[in-house]
Amino acid sequence: MSSSSSGPDKITPNDPRVEHHTFTTSSNKTTYHYLLANTPAPPTGTVLLVHGWPDLSFGWRYQITALLALNLRVVVPDMLGYGRTDAPEPLHLYSLKHVSADLAELMASVLGSPNQKFIIGGHDWGGFLVWRFVLYHPQLVQGVFSVCTPYSPPRTAYVDLETLVNKFAPTFKYQLQLAGPHVEREVVGEKRVRTFVNGMFGGRTSDGQHLFSTEKGINFGVLEKGIGECPLLSKEEVDFYVQEYGRRGDKPLRGPLNWYRTTKIKFDEELPLAQAGVGGPEKKVGPPAMIVVATKDIALPPQMSKNMEHYFERLTIRTVNTSHWALLEDPKAVNGHIAEFVTAVLEGEKPAIKASI
Repeated sequence: MSSSSSGPDKITPNDPRVEHHTFTTSSNKTTYHYLLANTPAPPTGTVLLVHGWPDLSFGWRYQITALLALNLRVVVPDMLGYGRTDAPEPLHLYSLKHVSADLAELMASVLGSPNQKFIIGGHDWGGFLVWRFVLYHPQLVQGVFSVCTPYSPPRTAYVDLETLVNKFAPTFKYQLQLAGPHVEREVVGEKRVRTFVNGMFGGRTSDGQHLFSTEKGINFGVLEKGIGECPLLSKEEVDFYVQEYGRRGDKPLRGPLNWYRTTKIKFDEELPLAQAGVGGPEKKVGPPAMIVVATKDIALPPQMSKNMEHYFERLTIRTVNTSHWALLEDPKAVNGHIAEFVTAVLEGEKPAIKASI
């Protein structure tokens, strides 16, 4: 779906419906920028939305308006390394455990209490994050959902990224490139950042070439050649992404790519969970959960979500007929699934388990 004034409502880069705030964590003094959308009346609940790569808080623009319409407070951070949030050098700060702790502290500040529950949802890396957040901080989670990203339980045996790609997840091959130095080194300067943004959100060259593939990652030849108009973002939105990535000077992708460099760090931190069986079939995820599967997602194909019901007390599975950019391609369908889930959670219902997709 192209960006159009006739499409579903969405926030704009300078939308008056959202406030811009910052929060600095007490543990590592990291400052997060986040969007806060408040309702005129007292909200019936709060939803924290977590974006992935290579996105921004702005990536949830269609969902923010839909949740506001349900009288919900919405909190959407630029994740660590992105946009107006800090991009620290130490890799361990990008682990799912560390970022989960950051978000728990941020939400305690927003809600005025370290014990106040909220609903948390994620996309792409944000999906991986929310599935771990609910393991590290189950007492804070009223409900948890992910768009595209499947759940997998913590492991008791370490699997390095190359082995993971070769034996278990061939569609993650691009991550080998992203974890290395080349993309960070090549995607620099306003022109290349603009090509990167257009290409990652669906733009092609004049002869139909894509910038990105799950097999090879970023095609540097296309990066140099340039990309045509992006189908998923308006020119104003492309300009905004380029502006936000430009805040990092000559290292626009260092922070975002650091998330791909934490495989061993994440394993070491998650090992106690795995050894205790937390998030496994014997100690299932307790809060209501939902996965929205994108049927055309090449990086996170539908088969990755099979058998997820074994790890949850209450799991809802829904599908959308889109690629990885479900939030933008079919916001009406995505928003409908989220609204259904959030409403059920807030009403105290138990979303039914749907074992097949």
